[in-house]
Amino acid sequence: MQKLSNPSLLLLRNEEELLGEKVLVINHSDDGFLPELTSINSASQIYAFSYNFADHLAASKHQNVTSFVGHSLPSIDNLDLIIYYYPKSKPEANMMLSNIRASLGKTTRLLVVGENKGGVKSVEKQLKPYAHASYKLDSAKHCILYEFNELIEEEHFDIADYHQIFNVKVAAQSFEAVSVPGVFNHGKLDAGTELLLNNLSIPHNGNVLDFGCGAGLIATFMLNERPNLSLFCLDVSALALYASEQTLKMNGHAGHFILSDGLGQVTEKFDAIVSNPPFHTGLNTDYSIAETFLANAKHMMKKGASLQIVANSFLKYPPIIEQHFKHFKTDTKNTKFAVYQAQTV
Repeated sequence: MQKLSNPSLLLLRNEEELLGEKVLVINHSDDGFLPELTSINSASQIYAFSYNFADHLAASKHQNVTSFVGHSLPSIDNLDLIIYYYPKSKPEANMMLSNIRASLGKTTRLLVVGENKGGVKSVEKQLKPYAHASYKLDSAKHCILYEFNELIEEEHFDIADYHQIFNVKVAAQSFEAVSVPGVFNHGKLDAGTELLLNNLSIPHNGNVLDFGCGAGLIATFMLNERPNLSLFCLDVSALALYASEQTLKMNGHAGHFILSDGLGQVTEKFDAIVSNPPFHTGLNTDYSIAETFLANAKHMMKKGASLQIVANSFLKYPPIIEQHFKHFKTDTKNTKFAVYQAQTV
């Protein structure tokens, strides 16, 4: 079990506020809070929801917790209490708060907790037009806990209302893409992916995996060039997978969509893997996801398959790639990013 996060510690020191017969926890992490909550509410129904598949898997392991993952909240009637861990993305919070107001019962209490540096203070302004009563319950460890009561219910939530359509121009291509709040580099082509696409070697046929697909820009770019490819889009985020599906559909393409913690849910073998691998978790920098991906990728690749990735130049990926692949080269590099290519034998 991981050490309890500061927001979780703040919640638990207000144990009397965590009581309810039906409790939903949103945007939790795998830090031990959920089992603590079930011990406080031993006879209650505890639900958990996350956009993140890894956090969903962790929550599913706890007895007496019913966990959900997806791009929108499940329908649960007569909730007494919703606990929301405020995210680092304010647009994502706006979308979720709207989704929450569409899921409320008349007597549902909402607790919002988060770190000051994560922007939790914004929730006061975000919910002010909709809350008849709000309280700052507690603050400690650079975190704040808020309570909101008698929130104005939203009649209906549709994630399509939060689509952001934008144009991608790169390497002689121009196409439309769809993003939603909470997806990596929401609403624009990031510099790393742009460098990768400008230097991408696209196979003529076969299975291709876009690992950490985001809004589906890499997958769409490849299918625009080679429509006969069998493209697999993978991400840990249900929001990203949803956006990828919308982007491919908008451009007349079909694909396979895998919600996965790393490569854990992958069963196929690939002729090529392309990625702008993630290296952030929450508010902190975390390289372990990309390092684990690089270590395991070759087991998902056919003989002679290629791996192409882009990464921040300061990240020490070449030694990791060389450890697992005999054939490795740096395709291009600038002051911020590098594109690497490796091949199985």
